[in-house]
Amino acid sequence: MSTRFLLMAALLLASRGVSAQTQATDGSMINPDSYRGLAADRRAHQVGDTLTVLVTETARATASANTDASGGVQLGANAQYHNTTHNYGLGLNGDDAGQGNTTRAGSLQAQLAVRVIAVEGDGMLRIHGDQSVEINGEKQQFALTGLVRPEDISPTNTILSNRISEADIHYTGKGDISTAQRHSILYRITRWLGLI
Repeated sequence: MSTRFLLMAALLLASRGVSAQTQATDGSMINPDSYRGLAADRRAHQVGDTLTVLVTETARATASANTDASGGVQLGANAQYHNTTHNYGLGLNGDDAGQGNTTRAGSLQAQLAVRVIAVEGDGMLRIHGDQSVEINGEKQQFALTGLVRPEDISPTNTILSNRISEADIHYTGKGDISTAQRHSILYRITRWLGLI
């Protein structure tokens, strides 16, 4: 009888210990959904986190075209009149050849800190960041948006721009140098009319 009593008492104490542990977990000051330990991975994974994008974009396009055309027309006539033969002929020949090449190249290298603004249903992170720098009256603006897979983020919390899907990268400048590079209105009108 005493063994049965001891066993019931032990079960009662064990159940109270489990409920006490459950209450302590429920009243915890740590949110398990957002908590990251001191030794945890520091890569961006939720809204508000930041990461660094290493922009290394290089674009190069080349197009070439060659055309060769030739054509000819030959007309001939013979006339005979009292033992006299007359030959008449007319010939037209034409050749046309053309060649054209177009090459365009561009390169952009930069580093930009961006922020996670949303987490998509499939776990991808939507990022956005912009930067503005003004030096001697020249204002440079850089903006980037896109989608990032968490597994593409390096342990140093950086990602290469060629690993960003739906990347939208804008790099613009305003100031004296940028204005000097734009064509005048007169130039643009004459170019549009095909005069130059």
